[in-house]
Amino acid sequence: MKVNTALVLLSLPLIIISCKKDEKQPVQNQNNVPSDSTKTVAKKEDEIDFKNFHIFNVSTMQRNELMDTFISVSDIYSDSQSVPADILKKQKELPFDKLSYLELDEQHKQKMLAGIHLTENDSLYLYNYGSNKLQKLPVRQLKAVAYLSPYTTEGEEIDAGSYMLGFQIDSQKSNEIFDKYANVVAYFGNKNPFVENKMKMIKWEKAGTDVQKKYFSGSKLRYGGTFQAKYDNMTYYVQDLLEEYGTQERKLLVINDQNEKIFEKTFSMDDGTEFNPLEKMENDEAHNYAQWTGHLFKGKAPVVFGFISPSFGCPVITFIDKEKTELSVNCDNRH
Repeated sequence: MKVNTALVLLSLPLIIISCKKDEKQPVQNQNNVPSDSTKTVAKKEDEIDFKNFHIFNVSTMQRNELMDTFISVSDIYSDSQSVPADILKKQKELPFDKLSYLELDEQHKQKMLAGIHLTENDSLYLYNYGSNKLQKLPVRQLKAVAYLSPYTTEGEEIDAGSYMLGFQIDSQKSNEIFDKYANVVAYFGNKNPFVENKMKMIKWEKAGTDVQKKYFSGSKLRYGGTFQAKYDNMTYYVQDLLEEYGTQERKLLVINDQNEKIFEKTFSMDDGTEFNPLEKMENDEAHNYAQWTGHLFKGKAPVVFGFISPSFGCPVITFIDKEKTELSVNCDNRH
């Protein structure tokens, strides 16, 4: 099978779109984010309305041997007229590379903006929580584009649903563009929703057997490593539970400075998922720890993510709150 483009999903850079109205398109695994006693303090006027919003991954598309950075919104936007009709009508006359990438005209950009309830007056806030750098880009300056899904083969009948629709951030860059957007989250809206300089890469330390006995006893699975880490007034404990072929469950427990259990969650090995490593691999100087935690959104509970990596679905961000709220990441995964 000949694949027209190479789609690479970065580890967990995300895009968040603020919606001004209820979406008409179905959204999978969408939960509202409740307030919680562990939320960061924020002025009322700074708090963002998270009643209806969407999270998106940032993907990198290969085109002409170089790379484009692209945000697909196809998980919440579809329209039979989302791409020019004349392109689809003439598809048998056009070379495949001309079909693989389309720059949408103003009419189709406005149609897409209306479909996801954005305007030209909104902005894209790109926040790198690893380096604590915030970039603001006006929506009016973003190019609306469409890429054929990498699973579309040459000679196959193409329709509007064959395209990944969205906004281009960078065009025709070298492979170094991957590093630029590592650890980036973003938001489309009219004000910055991020709490800056409050995220932390989790560096786990091995915990003693007393931790395992106190918090994780009673499992029928074989016990693997037990780890711990600190963030502000909270201590995180993780226990890996094993079966024959590796980790089957990963239990996370969070304790406050009064030694009270405030959060616990079990991550399970489902079809198409795998666990990210907690420890730096031997002789791996370039390894980036996969787990992050901290205050990311104004007025909301701290988050934690990066424990598992799905192949056939999309990753999630977990809020450390009583409801164990999770935000699904729309990543346009067409497996």
